Amino acid sequence: MGKPTGFKEYDRQGFKPLPVPERVKHYREFLIPLPVVKMQEQAARCMDCGVPFCHTGCPLGNIIPDFNDLVYRNRWERAINVLHATNNFPEFTGRVCPAPCEEACVLGINEPPVTIKYVEYAIIERAFKEGWIKPMPPAVRTGKEIAVVGSGPAGLAVADPLNRAGHLVTVYERADRIGGLLRYGIPDFKLEKHFIDRRLAILQAEGIAFKTGVNVGYDVTGEELRAKFDAIVLAGGATKPRDLPIPGRDLDGIHFAMEFLPQQNKRIAGDELPYRTDKWWFSDRHESLTAADKHVIVIGGGDTGSDCVGTSNRQQARSVTQFELLPQPPSGRPTQQPWPFWPMKLRTSSSHEEGCERCWSIMTKRFVGEDGKVTGLETVDTEWVADGSRRMNVQEVPGSCKTWPAELVLLAMGFVGPEPGGILEQLGVGLDERGNIKADESSYQTNVPGVFACGDARRGQSLVVWAISEGREAAVSIDRNLMGRSELPSKGDGDLPRV
Repeated sequence: MGKPTGFKEYDRQGFKPLPVPERVKHYREFLIPLPVVKMQEQAARCMDCGVPFCHTGCPLGNIIPDFNDLVYRNRWERAINVLHATNNFPEFTGRVCPAPCEEACVLGINEPPVTIKYVEYAIIERAFKEGWIKPMPPAVRTGKEIAVVGSGPAGLAVADPLNRAGHLVTVYERADRIGGLLRYGIPDFKLEKHFIDRRLAILQAEGIAFKTGVNVGYDVTGEELRAKFDAIVLAGGATKPRDLPIPGRDLDGIHFAMEFLPQQNKRIAGDELPYRTDKWWFSDRHESLTAADKHVIVIGGGDTGSDCVGTSNRQQARSVTQFELLPQPPSGRPTQQPWPFWPMKLRTSSSHEEGCERCWSIMTKRFVGEDGKVTGLETVDTEWVADGSRRMNVQEVPGSCKTWPAELVLLAMGFVGPEPGGILEQLGVGLDERGNIKADESSYQTNVPGVFACGDARRGQSLVVWAISEGREAAVSIDRNLMGRSELPSKGDGDLPRV
């Protein structure tokens, strides 16, 4: 423990965002990192608790007190070794993770918690700046070949350790670029894509083969994969969106969030629009979507909906409104969700701060339009009432019908599992009751020998940090399955250096 009184001496200080009028003019990241000395002070706030609950709050089991102490002592190179021991891609989690570790921080019981997420960000960016992260291809190859279907955080997190174990890994991606959700699901103002490319250059130099524009199950079949590879990993995510089948759904101007968000990412990448999207995402529509000068309504109150809000503001929408079916949560930790559990409390994102009317306990009843195009929608207020079995049921509030203007409606109500058919049907893998790939929770193996699944495709839609965690753990299981044993680091193994 570097400074026993640090948590008493220093207040929590995070990265400051650029002012709203300035940041909505561009799509770049807008958080201003703290100077090195200030980051050391933030790391000094860590109390090195006897039982560090931040470990359990983090799905990766990051060794948080250790790297905090190393940052405070100005031992940055050692800090990245500790961080990489449990997290393959801290440059991603340091930007987009909601930091469940901070909600589990012991200091957070009665004081603002340690800025764990920003310390993580500072460590990885310092490591790249100093040139400490270099390609380290394996010295020996096993001769085993593994196919990874999907190049999102789970796919990359399973490919990286398997390659380091000496296996020959090929990652298939149906989009035109590697990254999956990181590339086309997260706006650039939260994660600029050159940070993905920076890591991909390392992975490629270490020997991982990436194949883009390959829709596995169509361009290459499950039978072909089984004939060529010793193991197959299904890490394609939960990409089937939840729809809203109400009257007027077929009107133009109503789109899934993942039809809208990736287009802006592709514009920033320099791609021409319109273009066909059926080869890489949900839709076969051809038009270029924009919120410019439109009344935009986002249905769904989660992170994806928030990303739609931020993107719409940057496209200069006339107005942005976000609907959520559930009641507004409390501003503080609910009593039924005590520390160190993740609390369901009101969270205001940077996108909400940029301009958005947030509506709670509201249900969309039908879309209305003219000449085949949406012009608005009708809603009713709702309330949640417990029935005899104490289950909460939604009920409409009489006389609360309202009509809202809308030229663009974005459906951001979550995802209901991987897309059915295709490779899943060809391989014959089983599905659970929610439509996700059914795989053992410890081995990550499906009902088909040699076929594994991890990330959102297995657990359902979740966080990037959970996808990385599942990818790492699946890699250990696959390595053990192929070789009889594995020396890859697993959660809780302790301080195992990555570089």
